[in-house]
Amino acid sequence: MTETWVARRAALTALAFSALSIPVLLTACGGPAPPVHFAPLSWDYLAPLKLNVAAIDIDDSWTPRAGTREKGFLAPVRPVDALRKMAEDRLIPGGSSGRAVFVIDDASIVQTRENYQGSFAVHLDVTTSDGTRSGYAEARVLRTRTIKDDSPNGVRAELYDMVKQMMSDMNVEFEYQLHRSLRDYLQTTEPAAPAPGPVEQLELAPPAGAPEAPLPPEAPLPPPAPARPSAVPFSSPAPTPLAP
Repeated sequence: MTETWVARRAALTALAFSALSIPVLLTACGGPAPPVHFAPLSWDYLAPLKLNVAAIDIDDSWTPRAGTREKGFLAPVRPVDALRKMAEDRLIPGGSSGRAVFVIDDASIVQTRENYQGSFAVHLDVTTSDGTRSGYAEARVLRTRTIKDDSPNGVRAELYDMVKQMMSDMNVEFEYQLHRSLRDYLQTTEPAAPAPGPVEQLELAPPAGAPEAPLPPEAPLPPPAPARPSAVPFSSPAPTPLAP
């Protein structure tokens, strides 16, 4: 009985040691690397695009075209999710009527023999309260990237960088097209500057130790006018006395 218990304990110890050794052996033999963490993408740090509409909707129903080697779904942040996040972060309504719809027309990254080929396209429809189309803008970006690492982590890393770069291009292009085609619908998001206060005049004393400014030279006094001769009072000569 004691020998059987000891044998079982030794077998369990050996099994546990083997299980702990498997990850070490896999790593030493070049086994699969642990997954890499990728930060989420957002664009709320950019200036918002405020539209003179009461509501903004997002249409992200785009699907890849059949028969293509679509690889966007392998990216840590899918292109369609990145485009939707851009619209959520940057487009805000600021009006009392009307409606805008942000539509994702293309969010594909297709693999060819040696490259990834990306194509992102969106458009924005603006309608009045009765549904009449009153404004339109569209933006598209393209990019090609050479495949350098076809391992699972390498594919994810390259697709992540590609999505990030293309979204940087898309933010610039989309904002440019809005200013170009929907200028009348854009509203400012900057606070108004305060009105200037009354201007007060202050006499500033010169700093201590500063030399005093020289006084301006005095204008020379005009020469004195020549003295006029004083008038001599006229006196008639004394009368000559008459002879007797």
